[in-house]
Amino acid sequence: MEETISLKELFETLKKRLKLIIAITAVAVLASAIISFFVLTPVYQASTQLLVNQAKKDQPMISTNEVQTNLQLINTYNVIIKSPAILDIVKRNLNYEGDLNPKINVGSERDSQVLNISVQDTDPKMAVTIANETAEVFETEIKSIMHVDNVKILAKAELAENPSPIKPRPLLNIAIALVVGLMAGVGVAFLLEYLDNTVKTEQDIDRILGLPVLGVIATIDSDQLVEMKAKRTERNERRKRTRGETFGS
Repeated sequence: MEETISLKELFETLKKRLKLIIAITAVAVLASAIISFFVLTPVYQASTQLLVNQAKKDQPMISTNEVQTNLQLINTYNVIIKSPAILDIVKRNLNYEGDLNPKINVGSERDSQVLNISVQDTDPKMAVTIANETAEVFETEIKSIMHVDNVKILAKAELAENPSPIKPRPLLNIAIALVVGLMAGVGVAFLLEYLDNTVKTEQDIDRILGLPVLGVIATIDSDQLVEMKAKRTERNERRKRTRGETFGS
């Protein structure tokens, strides 16, 4: 016979394992907060923008084909910016030791001739310096690499007064940890309930053994036992008084 579980049983399982669920969730949230605030190093980002145009021509209007060519050139420039031909000069100018490639991200808006150079670093001042130096070196070197003068710096990266890191995001991490902790706690609760094969109720006997239940021994706690004794004593006292009054009359 197919076994079914009612919503009442599900809620009873959650209620019974509520402390475990709360404990797992609290541990996940606490671990996320500690890692976000005290373990992970803040990373800052600085960005600069470049405008890509074709070389100037005598024609007064820019045709659609020229714009499309500029857009295709952007993909080439994305590769050139992160190539050793540019980054080696940036490192030499800044006396920088290490790999700049993973710190730099180059992209552009859809159907746009504007290039965005974003740099991430644990030092906000260094991120600004690398972004601006990369843009200036690229603007200079592209003339000899591609034999064109079609790159202009639109906006330089600037250091904010109180820069905010882009990662980690403690509140977001804690929120994710809260959801994951709840899911893990509920999962563990149902897993423990599934693995628990002890017989607790008469329904378990009927379900597991298929035997009818002839009787049930009620469970009486100490408070109920004391209350029952008090009531019994009170009844006995009442009976004694009743008998005494009967004999006296």
